Amino acid sequence: MSIIRKAAIFGAAGTIGQSVAPEFERRGIPFRVVGRSRSRLEAAFSKFAHAEVFDADLSELRAAGAAARGVDTIIYTVGLPYPAHHLHPVLMATTLAAAATMQVERLVLVSSVYSYGVPRAARVPETHPREPIARKGRFRKEQEDLVLAAHAKGQLQSLIVRLPDFYGPHAETSLADLIFRAAIDGKTANWLGPVNTPHEFVYVPDTGPVIADLACCSECYGEAWNFGGFEEINSLDFISRVYRAAGRAPQYRSVGRGLLKMMGWFSPTYRELPEMLYLQETPVMLDDSKLAAKFGPPHKTPYDEGIQRTLDWMRGSGVSR
Repeated sequence: MSIIRKAAIFGAAGTIGQSVAPEFERRGIPFRVVGRSRSRLEAAFSKFAHAEVFDADLSELRAAGAAARGVDTIIYTVGLPYPAHHLHPVLMATTLAAAATMQVERLVLVSSVYSYGVPRAARVPETHPREPIARKGRFRKEQEDLVLAAHAKGQLQSLIVRLPDFYGPHAETSLADLIFRAAIDGKTANWLGPVNTPHEFVYVPDTGPVIADLACCSECYGEAWNFGGFEEINSLDFISRVYRAAGRAPQYRSVGRGLLKMMGWFSPTYRELPEMLYLQETPVMLDDSKLAAKFGPPHKTPYDEGIQRTLDWMRGSGVSR
């Protein structure tokens, strides 16, 4: 039996939330889907028998408290655009205050590799120092520290799941999404930084079962857990596979600091990208052997299979433009 009686997925309409929800539905765990837009939530989750739709502005303590009322576990999957990354610790502080008021027992934070900074090892385990060199990494570390501190104080039980870059259905905010859109439309793809370095991507639907396993495991709280991609892959190899699956010859350009700065004159998002180039030049490759030792090797969709499924979904949903 699950230790979760009822969960709330904060940021449910985002990329990871739409992977966690189907897994809770499959397991018969009642859950509340929380986000700003009721119409988006209803469009995504109205067919789920175990889902309750709840629209709320999670930047407001009263609204966050209402969203947390009556649940014992919060799955925090809130994503933010790059120009708003400074709000990660702010929103987490509000969520923790709301959770304390409503006596929520557990919180699961879905985080990224940003807090690790430049890797010191070929594979980065959870024990790797967190020394972010970018502002967005520092904001992520501040967010994680709030969650860990809440656990240490006995405010609630918490755990952190760190993921690499992702791709797949609903992954419109990912770096890889630019590749898929360009391949479908027959255009040249922009790749951030060098294209001849190793990388790893996780297929979004693979994350839901892992997050649910961790959330339902009382022994897993108080720690951080990595979940890496299928395997290490050269960035150019990934780009080429996407184009081949789309039936086109690869077209790409490497976008470096100089071009990014010029593009940043016209786009707040591109203005935020130069500091993240280190992730392409010195990639963080996650060591998730701790996760495998706890639950057995997690399912990881091979790249060619995940790429084809992503293209099929994008074409079927009319996402490409």
